[in-house]
Amino acid sequence: MGFFRKIFQTGEGQQEKASGPSVKEPQQPSFLKLSANIDYLTKALKNSSDLKVRILNDGKAALLYYESLADQEKLQKKIFSQIESGRWEEVLDLPHGKHTENLEEALKTLLTGHAVYVQEGSTTLTQFEVTSQFNRSVEEPINERVVRGSHEGFVENVMININLIRKRLMHRDLTFQYFRVGKKTNTNIVLAFMDGIADPNIIEQVTNRIKSVTSDAIFSPGYMEEFIEDAPFSPFPQMMSTERPDRAVANLMDGRVLLMAEGSPTALVLPVTFFMFYQSPDDYNSRWISGTFIRLIRLMSFIIAIGLPAFYIAIIGFHYEVLPDDLILPVKGSINEIAYPPIVEALIMVIIVELIRESGIRLPQPIGQTIGIVGGLVIGDAVVQAGLISNLMVIVVALTAIASFVVPSYELSTTLRILTFPLIFFAGTLGFVGIVFGMLFILIHLCKLESFGTPYFAPVAPLRIKDLKDTFVRLPLFWLDKRPKDAKPVKSKAIGESREWTKIERQQKRK
Repeated sequence: MGFFRKIFQTGEGQQEKASGPSVKEPQQPSFLKLSANIDYLTKALKNSSDLKVRILNDGKAALLYYESLADQEKLQKKIFSQIESGRWEEVLDLPHGKHTENLEEALKTLLTGHAVYVQEGSTTLTQFEVTSQFNRSVEEPINERVVRGSHEGFVENVMININLIRKRLMHRDLTFQYFRVGKKTNTNIVLAFMDGIADPNIIEQVTNRIKSVTSDAIFSPGYMEEFIEDAPFSPFPQMMSTERPDRAVANLMDGRVLLMAEGSPTALVLPVTFFMFYQSPDDYNSRWISGTFIRLIRLMSFIIAIGLPAFYIAIIGFHYEVLPDDLILPVKGSINEIAYPPIVEALIMVIIVELIRESGIRLPQPIGQTIGIVGGLVIGDAVVQAGLISNLMVIVVALTAIASFVVPSYELSTTLRILTFPLIFFAGTLGFVGIVFGMLFILIHLCKLESFGTPYFAPVAPLRIKDLKDTFVRLPLFWLDKRPKDAKPVKSKAIGESREWTKIERQQKRK
């Protein structure tokens, strides 16, 4: 880790500088002369063409706003209706106006879509919220579809996202904190948590990391993720992204923290564990038996996705003896005519699958589906007929790709695809011994990794038997009476005696 820091010049000195005392907000007192205020604001905003300066009251007042950000209907309703009636003095006293005497503050509000009213002989600048809103409708996220449950998803407007959360969690302890991050972009970052449930130490830790970010541009939570995560060189994601309000609220009630940003429909959940990426809202919206069955299938897909190609290569290259006698001849016949060793076969097929997957994402949807069909059927059949790849290798790689799709989280799905390559090399050089070493490296890394002070492989390492009730299996909800300890909640009790009625009914039957 230190070696990479020295190479890329991201050492401790820069981190200490970033986490030092924050720079004070610039101050520039406003002037009594109207022209001086206008000159200062227009020069600071580089005389942009979409910055409008409306001279009013025979040159004694002016209204400044960006026509690209301001809503003309709001301007007319809030300001011009008063001005047209001749009530100039009342503009400063309008209830929806905010006053300041700092020109730098007025600059920031102009850039957010506000209008600034300036008057001759007065140092008071009045700011009006007239920002135009272009919002996408609330729809179900494409990447997180469910069979049962809510079909609402976050949008790019962070205020709408907060509204979706508050509608589901109407409690006084729900808290939102705003931050402005990015020297140039000035992005609004929102931190959400349940006061009295979330760990104050984690909240303080996240707040300090957000404040230490000194980048010029922050566009989305994905930008923030690399700045504040514990181990940026780990292939495993240490924050879980979601576009579902119901999933976000469930994690808030577990004592976790939510990170959102203006302009992005994605919310980051932290701290997280490895097993959280295999949980889906469908597990809790369906009965616990079916939810447990589906979750076990997902966890099995982890082994298949990263280990199946390596397992096949190890058998073909080193360990023929593990095959049953009835399978040796068919397997031998399928690879007899292939000129390449199995490791080359696997690399070729895995890369082809990745190319097909990426092209299907980038192309328009109808064409993308066609590419998937053509790539899966035509190309797969053609390479087998040409004798370049064995038919068994096509089956193995296809099963591997399907297993990677089972993961509910796109980030972890990408991680599994990346881990396939080193395991292929281990298996191609050392056989089963190489696979064991590769799996041990992954397991050791998972046990060592942390997410904001929380063990990443909890509740397996360290072992917490009580938290296993919602890990490999999903037991009935009335048994999940305590919040998971990995979130470090202040209040661990989550459910009381919810099935007390069963005892009453038994007593009545006995009578």
